[in-house]
Amino acid sequence: MSGRFLALGIALVALATLPYWMTGIYYINVASQILFYGIFALGLNVLVGYAGLVSLGHAGLFGVTAYAVGYFLQLGFGHPFAILAALVISMVSMAIYAVLSLRSTGIGFIMITLVLGEILWGLAYRWISLTGGDNGLSLQTRPAPFGFSLSDVNTFYYATLIIFLLSIGAVTIFVRSPLGAALMGTRDQPRRMNALGYHVWAIRFYACLFSGLLTSVSAILFVYYTQFISPQTLALTSSAEVLLMVISGGAGTLLGPIVGAGLVVIVKTVVSGFIERWNFLLGAIFVAIVILMPEGLVPGTARLWRLAGRKRERSAKSVPGSAEAKP
Repeated sequence: MSGRFLALGIALVALATLPYWMTGIYYINVASQILFYGIFALGLNVLVGYAGLVSLGHAGLFGVTAYAVGYFLQLGFGHPFAILAALVISMVSMAIYAVLSLRSTGIGFIMITLVLGEILWGLAYRWISLTGGDNGLSLQTRPAPFGFSLSDVNTFYYATLIIFLLSIGAVTIFVRSPLGAALMGTRDQPRRMNALGYHVWAIRFYACLFSGLLTSVSAILFVYYTQFISPQTLALTSSAEVLLMVISGGAGTLLGPIVGAGLVVIVKTVVSGFIERWNFLLGAIFVAIVILMPEGLVPGTARLWRLAGRKRERSAKSVPGSAEAKP
């Protein structure tokens, strides 16, 4: 346990001081991407890891929030109004999304979310008067909360880091709450939970809303980072990438989706500059993870560490002359 807290402290110090030891703004921007995609992956992980519901339409909800921010800003509203209005629209959209998709589970849930995501992508592509079609929507400015302009790379990074840490705290509280425990119960034994008097549908609905909230927060950070939103953001490939982050890092864990987000973002943005066929590399990494660590990188690494610890203990006991060795 002490080692875990030590590792956590080192990670927090590294994140807090990253702009001071990281050379070049490019890698600071990459770190910002990892943070807000980590929030996105945490939101999807609420459904995939803790509810056992695989969604292939979260990129559509992500895009709805981003488009809402861009649209209200183009109408002349300020940043606070645009952000709050986008959050309200995204939560309403998530509620509709949940009502429609929770009519089924398993493969049925996957197909319904896939169809809903494709519908939203089609609307973004064809509703040119609202979304701009292929031309998308551009943002001219970034907000300046408390007088700190987010146009500066370091300031935007620290704002993203604060929201990222708050999101981790929110997910931790949710998972350890009675609602989180009930959600995992609906994942493992839905019929038994129903027999015990729990409203399985309502529990999953609340989980969808919480997942949608995290998704919308990451979308707001994304659209302010890129200052541009296009239909490609809502495409099926975007949903698949985030799902890959969750699965590769470790579904049902707090750190897994974040590690997965770091892996995908680094391969997509950094490694792609050196390797032309980076998609092949990412696919090969994912296949290797599925074969060697089917539970994901974080749980798999923890399992290997425990095995190595047991081997060290057995080796110490078998050494002649050791205190625990038999005479």
